[in-house]
Amino acid sequence: MRFFGGLWERDGARHWIVASIVYVTLLGILLANLIPSRSELRVGQVATRDISAPKTIVNRYRTQQLRQQEAELAVDEALQDPANYVIDGKVATAAGEKLGLVFDRARELRSQLPPAQPEGLTSGTNGSESAPSSSLAPTSGQISALQQTIEADAGLRVDKQTLTLVLSCSWQDFMQLERVTLQLTQDLLGGRRIGTGDRERVVAELPDLVDSYLEREGLLPAGPGTRETVAEAVVALVESVVQPNLIPDEAKLRTIAEQAADTVEPVMVLQGEIVVRRGDVITREHAEVLKDLGLQRLRTNYLTVAGIAGVLLLSLVFLAVYLWQHQREVAANDGLLALLGLVLIISVFLAKILSLIPWEGIGYLIPSAFAAMLITLLLDSHLAIVVVVALSVIVGMVTDFQISTVVTVMAGGITGVFSVGRISQRSDLTRAGFIVGVVNFATIVFMALATNNLFILRHSYLGIVNGIVSAVLTIGFLPYLESLFGITSSIKLLELSNPNQPLLRRLLLEAPGTYHHSILVGNLAETAADAVGADGLLARVGATYHDIGKLKRPYLFVENQFTTENPHDKLSPSLSTLIITSHVKDGLELARQHKLPPALMDFIAQHHGDDLVKFFYHKAVEAGMAVDESDFRYGGPKPQTKETAIVMLADSVEAAVRSLAKPTPGRIEGMVRKLIKSRLNSGQLDECSLTLKDLDKIAHAFVQVLGGIYHSRVEYPESALKEELSRDNAEGRG
Repeated sequence: MRFFGGLWERDGARHWIVASIVYVTLLGILLANLIPSRSELRVGQVATRDISAPKTIVNRYRTQQLRQQEAELAVDEALQDPANYVIDGKVATAAGEKLGLVFDRARELRSQLPPAQPEGLTSGTNGSESAPSSSLAPTSGQISALQQTIEADAGLRVDKQTLTLVLSCSWQDFMQLERVTLQLTQDLLGGRRIGTGDRERVVAELPDLVDSYLEREGLLPAGPGTRETVAEAVVALVESVVQPNLIPDEAKLRTIAEQAADTVEPVMVLQGEIVVRRGDVITREHAEVLKDLGLQRLRTNYLTVAGIAGVLLLSLVFLAVYLWQHQREVAANDGLLALLGLVLIISVFLAKILSLIPWEGIGYLIPSAFAAMLITLLLDSHLAIVVVVALSVIVGMVTDFQISTVVTVMAGGITGVFSVGRISQRSDLTRAGFIVGVVNFATIVFMALATNNLFILRHSYLGIVNGIVSAVLTIGFLPYLESLFGITSSIKLLELSNPNQPLLRRLLLEAPGTYHHSILVGNLAETAADAVGADGLLARVGATYHDIGKLKRPYLFVENQFTTENPHDKLSPSLSTLIITSHVKDGLELARQHKLPPALMDFIAQHHGDDLVKFFYHKAVEAGMAVDESDFRYGGPKPQTKETAIVMLADSVEAAVRSLAKPTPGRIEGMVRKLIKSRLNSGQLDECSLTLKDLDKIAHAFVQVLGGIYHSRVEYPESALKEELSRDNAEGRG
């Protein structure tokens, strides 16, 4: 125990211990599996006892069977509709290859036949033929041999009359015949839908189709034969390869099948239902259900465990690197690290619990925005966005990395960060939850359209439910986490700034001058803090409470003295100093009694730093007393943050400007800059992070606010005042 106690006292070790606890806890949640009891039943064995379901799950085996059956029925029905077919380009390609083979074999044979006379190609015009060109005269045996070769190589049966024309025509007519035949085949089979029963109709239309093509091209045979003969040859060749060219549209059929499958509701195995009865033969369905219930004694998949552990480790390392580089104040604070880890653990635990509910849409109810909004309110919005990214990966492991769920988690979480950036009251969290819900709804709809998943689309309303649940959880957890970790959120600050708070109510009634002074200091501090990028709300609320210690003896402070008699005139300077400086200690005691957060107690303790009470110090010196300067100083500490330093400056500036006889803009600015310079030179600002540039901005902000408060007023003429009073008396209003 002494070893562990010493280890915990080391800062670096504490960080590692907190991180390790968070990692192990998250890993345990991800790997957790509720296993009441297990059996060793296998397919084909006989059950020796009744086995009931310890929880409700989806019967995946039966559900998959029903969905497959529904999909098959839908596909069979779709195949009856020609609209679900597309042209198979391979048919036209194969036909072209076969006809190309016919012409290749004919070309080889023609090259062996001696030409009768020089060749020529004529392209007729106006129906007249040109001079005859040479032709070939194949023998009957050569034609028969070509017919057999074509049938063997291409699988086509071409009549001898067509082959005779192919072999006997001129070379130029041969080339034209080949081009026309191949082009028509490609146009016909590649661009026209031909169903199973359409072949005879298409063949009947071939003569007209060929004739119109030859006429459009203006082609006439140069050798023996007429145009009709050539057309018949083309028809015969094309007819030999005509066949149905439609095939089912696989993409459309797949979509139809998926849509049909999505209409099948999951088959459920209810908690307490008898899954297997004694004497039943174990089927594959039984085995799958028992496996999903965790009732089968299965081997641990160590690769899966290693994968989950690795992904979780990478996510947390990614988060740790960000903390180290950009959020050192969080990384160096054990309490804040523990808070961050606790929020992660709660979020992942909720996701794990929800994932055990046997419903496909349950992933869209995982309230990721809950963690995002809590971290934004308690820590930092930039850190919250990084946490959302890491949490999306972790939740992805819980939901088997369903892309639509992961995207929804990320979108909802980031929206949660942005929607609570400016919170003025706790009810604004309800509005933020609605915004998150709308974004979740839109994300689910878009993902459903992108994946063509009707199930997701039907359950898009879950996004709105998710946002509302996230807001409710945030409202519920926020005050407990604030109290547990001593963090003051913006909502807590707003509640503390309510004038009906007990301390503020007392301050208003018992020390009205101090209350008014605190309100003015708060306005000055908030404006200046906003100007230098500090927390304006914290500065304003801190200023409101900084002088609550004066409640113990309010009449001893000048702002609460409504007579010309000052009690300090009868007291020694040292006693007066003790009374004045004790309001800091008294304020801290009141703060502890009323359980004010540490952030506000810092303003009470630091708003004077260790400054010298100059008035009574100089009074003691002038009286010739032997004085020690340390006896006339506040106890400190000096301001540690921008906000406490700004309140210190605002406190002294407001009191000084109020004492000016004629607070003109020039005199106000001179007084402001003089006091700021005095605090800087006395070292009161040494321990905060304000820069000289910040001090200039603060001075400018102070002057703006004070100029609006102490602006010059038009003096009311005495004659006009008397006239107004006389008129009021005459009208009976006096």
